[in-house]
Amino acid sequence: MTTLLSVLAVLAIALIVIIPLIERFAPKANPEQQAKLSRWILPLVGISLAIALFKSFSS
Repeated sequence: MTTLLSVLAVLAIALIVIIPLIERFAPKANPEQQAKLSRWILPLVGISLAIALFKSFSS
């Protein structure tokens, strides 16, 4: 139980530190780049759902 709590504490501290750093220093994407990325999101989500469905039926 103490191992679980220590892992959760480390993850929480890491998230508290890393997320503000990412938000501050990450380069801002222009609208053209955002449009290119958004075009790929839905097909990738669909593919990952199909793979998960296949894995759940095959095992």
